[in-house]
Amino acid sequence: MKIVVAVDLGHFKAYRITDTPTGPKITLIESSDYVDAHGKLSEKVTDKAGRFGYGKGTDKAAKGYGEPHNIELEEEKRLLKLIAEDISAVLNREKCGEWLFAAPAEINGRIIDNLAPGLTSRIGKNVSSDLTKTKKAELLSYFE
Repeated sequence: MKIVVAVDLGHFKAYRITDTPTGPKITLIESSDYVDAHGKLSEKVTDKAGRFGYGKGTDKAAKGYGEPHNIELEEEKRLLKLIAEDISAVLNREKCGEWLFAAPAEINGRIIDNLAPGLTSRIGKNVSSDLTKTKKAELLSYFE
């Protein structure tokens, strides 16, 4: 039995591959969407300062609000860590040996970096491509 994991920043899919006399059988065992990855940053945060403004009287020191402070980068880092945790959970639950992994090139290595070394050493093939929307029947052809 092998597990195929296909992810991008918004989707997670894990499939179980079992050998049968008629060929490999592909079964979706887990699928989830990362809601935080969808939508625009402007929908998640506001540019309004709230009730805290400049200081009292002549103290006109600017406050830190209104500046992005790497919000998008931090959100991406958090999502990558969450994806790695989800991969670990599925692989540990399924107790598989070798597994196959697919993620877009921009995030592939960073997800691998967040995985435990014991899991990364068992990757049979790593494909730098987004296969989250690929049909089950076509999935294995990317790993040949």
